Amino acid sequence: MITVPAGLAAYQARFNGEAGRAWTEALPGLAARVLDQWRLRPTGPGRHGMVALVLPVEREDGTPAALKIRPRTEENAGEAPALRAWNGAGAVRLLAHDEDTGSLLLEALDPARSLDDVPDARAACGLLAGLLARLTAVPPPPGVRHLRDVAGAMVAQAPELLPRLPRDDDRRLLADCAAATRELLPEPGESLLHWDLHYENVLAPAPGGERGEPWLAIDPEPLVGDPGFDLLPALDNRFDPAEILPRFDLMTEVLSLDRDRAKGWSLARVLQNCLWDIEDGEPALSPVQTTIARTLLAHR
Repeated sequence: MITVPAGLAAYQARFNGEAGRAWTEALPGLAARVLDQWRLRPTGPGRHGMVALVLPVEREDGTPAALKIRPRTEENAGEAPALRAWNGAGAVRLLAHDEDTGSLLLEALDPARSLDDVPDARAACGLLAGLLARLTAVPPPPGVRHLRDVAGAMVAQAPELLPRLPRDDDRRLLADCAAATRELLPEPGESLLHWDLHYENVLAPAPGGERGEPWLAIDPEPLVGDPGFDLLPALDNRFDPAEILPRFDLMTEVLSLDRDRAKGWSLARVLQNCLWDIEDGEPALSPVQTTIARTLLAHR
């Protein structure tokens, strides 16, 4: 019987309420069914983030793998199609997908080694940018959500949520972010985006394997859109105010992006993060997000 980690149960209850609690209660039975369906044997304790449980497993032929179980959401609905499209080139390889439960069987990676462990943050950013360039070069598969719809909803929602902020400067800053987003809506881009490519979402291959890739992206929440929308996680993770512009310039150079468009889509990503915080009842904007936004707005 699989034990549900307390942290995962707490996240599900906090963010998904009754639906999250119901999914958590059903998780042991669901895991047992999927393990039996794919003839998998658990080989150690599971890991989790805010949404998914990942179990190290062994397949029937003895090869290691990872079983990822998570509730099906609009955000992760494109994960399996995107992983199929990338086909292991720069991303974890998808071995099997259960459409009914959303469960994924993935190649085994090394959870103890991520880009977050690379001591030089600038070097880690360069590695991430190179990976992002490879991922966004792959044609998007059908059925993945489009940035035009996500960004359009953000712009429509902003006038309703901004008045909840007590500080005038916070409201003005987000209004500038919304204006930058609105300006880019007619050309939202057509690349396959990861949407959550930060340093901990890039792992090394499993030790002793013959993968031939030094780093592999995991946990995509795919969108189709402009690659500039994928830059912000590399700025607000391992956050350093002095590194905002050097990292931004490095990524735009590696991906050959127009800097003005990349700035606008990064401001759109700040808008998205801040709107989520306002919806969650936060009384003020995140200093990290506001620092990034003001730095980019001043950047010429």
